[in-house]
Amino acid sequence: MKLNKENLAKYFKPENFFSRDLSWVEFNKRVLEEAIDSSLPLLERIKFISIYFTNLDEFYMIRVSGIKEQIRANIIERRIDGLTPIEELKFIQESVLPQVDFLLEYWNNTIIPELELNNIKFITYNKLTDQEKEKLSQYFNKEIYPVLTPLAFDPGRPFPYISNLSLSFAIQVMKSNGQLHFARLKIPSILPRIIKLDNILGDDSQDEFSLKLIWLDDLIKNNLTVLFPGLEIISAHKFRITRNADLNIQEDEADDLLSVIEENIKKRKFGSVVRLSVEKNMPEFMINILTENLEVSDYEIQVIDGPMGLSSVMSLYDLPLPHLKQKSFYPVLPPLFDDEERDSIFNLIKQKDILLHHPYDSFEPVIDLIKEAVSDPNVLAIKQTLYRVGTNSPIVKYLIEAAEANKQVAVLVELKARFDEENNIYWARALEKAGVHVVYGLVGLKTHSKMTLIVRKENDGVQRYVHLGTGNYNASTAKLYTDYGLMTTDKDLCEDVAEIFNHLTGYSELKTYRKMWVAPLNMRKEFLRLISREIDNAKAGKVGYISFKLNSLVDPTTISALYEASKAGVKIDLVVRGICCLVPQVPGLSENIYVRSIVGRFLEHTRVFYFYNDGNDEIHMGSADIMQRNLDRRVETIFPIEDVDIKKSVKETLLNISLKDNQKARILLPTGKYVNNHKVYLQDDVNLQEWLMNYASSSEKKKKKLKKAK
Repeated sequence: MKLNKENLAKYFKPENFFSRDLSWVEFNKRVLEEAIDSSLPLLERIKFISIYFTNLDEFYMIRVSGIKEQIRANIIERRIDGLTPIEELKFIQESVLPQVDFLLEYWNNTIIPELELNNIKFITYNKLTDQEKEKLSQYFNKEIYPVLTPLAFDPGRPFPYISNLSLSFAIQVMKSNGQLHFARLKIPSILPRIIKLDNILGDDSQDEFSLKLIWLDDLIKNNLTVLFPGLEIISAHKFRITRNADLNIQEDEADDLLSVIEENIKKRKFGSVVRLSVEKNMPEFMINILTENLEVSDYEIQVIDGPMGLSSVMSLYDLPLPHLKQKSFYPVLPPLFDDEERDSIFNLIKQKDILLHHPYDSFEPVIDLIKEAVSDPNVLAIKQTLYRVGTNSPIVKYLIEAAEANKQVAVLVELKARFDEENNIYWARALEKAGVHVVYGLVGLKTHSKMTLIVRKENDGVQRYVHLGTGNYNASTAKLYTDYGLMTTDKDLCEDVAEIFNHLTGYSELKTYRKMWVAPLNMRKEFLRLISREIDNAKAGKVGYISFKLNSLVDPTTISALYEASKAGVKIDLVVRGICCLVPQVPGLSENIYVRSIVGRFLEHTRVFYFYNDGNDEIHMGSADIMQRNLDRRVETIFPIEDVDIKKSVKETLLNISLKDNQKARILLPTGKYVNNHKVYLQDDVNLQEWLMNYASSSEKKKKKLKKAK
């Protein structure tokens, strides 16, 4: 059966699709559930609280701001999920606001008392002694006061600019003549939001560990008289704004993409306000001043009963309290690479394909691959795509060294990687300065694929080496995100990667590839082809089975193909960490489709696509999720895993264990809600990430025993 958009359009009905944004809200709720999981150590829960609020900030800056732009443009058409922009925004608010209130209450009534039980105490200013207040006053005058800038608002001074995500005080002061005035004071983000008091107060406690903390905003509020001498402080209340931070770039009209993006980053600071958070009990007149001058509607106001901007509590995770954290895990260097007398990394790859699973496997071999390419006089050229590089990137430094060593180095730096634009611009300039050939991608497309190509002169001619991944070339996130990386000399894959780089840097018009799927050229088509094959097998009385593990499943055409497969009797297991628009377990539509989501200590980021293929297993991996943006508006790559041993390992250590996780997995219901998977596999507790850490650690122990035996 050949599937295409035309014969799948019968499924394009509202009841067959969840809202993308409401599905994301459900994902963030799963992060919230980790934050309140009493089985997790205290600092781990605090980490998830920070992640929840960071996620929410970005969601409002990008997704909610887009919905509000549609509302302002009077767009009333219903999308494939059946909702209009106004209806969707209403449902988002109804879901998000109770979550925020619940988490703030949990912070106040559970986290704060538990911190105190561990000798970590948040102090409110009014409970300090006069002597302590005096010491804090001295600290304030020396360290904080010089950074603060109160801004008046009156006929002679316009309403001040308020930056995105900044925390501020709205202040009412009274002059000696009884005149009332309004002022705004920003709480500087360059200062630590949480201040450790012990050194300031000279605490001589003999406890093994004790710590007193105070919120920066509490300290500032109680020293406002220093900023307004001779005036009476009538009231001061906190507020925080969220602006539209999505860049709107007209690439086809740009003469210099780097300059255009730099200019748009500056404009991001002035995006429209999409959310105004105000402190509980803020006077109505203050709210009116803010809403009028920030051009905010009533429905964009959120009243906060507790600390604002709890994303900042991530700093507490750095406290030296290992008993309040999960046991540390250190990535394992695979035995193949952990030998002082090991062969050249190039010879290792020539012998056999190598698959690394981060963070369980160390990222060091990937860095070493580039490092060895730099020092190897036989290496002629290095080509690489960079999406989210990170700061102090060792890979970029080696690429610069390679260029300085007169090797041919070409790097595609994706300047449009959201919220990494400035960092990527910095690295692009550094690479260009060193003589690297830097390109910024194709007009209208983000380059999201993860590829490295190394060209080496050898005795039998020029040999290509390739690294293909599901995640970024970022040494920091490789310790936090789960991703795969394949090193290979497979001739067809190397030819494909070389052609893709020619397409990215030149004017190649190649329409077909040997083994790789490339978006936006043929990726959706390949998904439909292999789903069709499982349907044909099922209709022929054979076993039809599909298993995907990915971050997001949104594309209506691919979802419809999975519905068609389910109706034909194909069994389908999906592990979708984040957004899932597919409605599972609906009789006559998707009764053969099961959807799970796993949220744990590491961010699940692998994209793995398994097709049973009548017993001839096919496994594909790559950079793409199944979303319209990935399939139609990005350069993405998906590659096959063909080594028999690697395929077996992926099935056993990822796909099979993912389906048995009954600790961190949640099951998606036809209602769009998720439930814990505890009722399944009750005989054994299975936690995918813990299992993989133990698997990696046991391999490490075996490796050490072998070394001792030698």
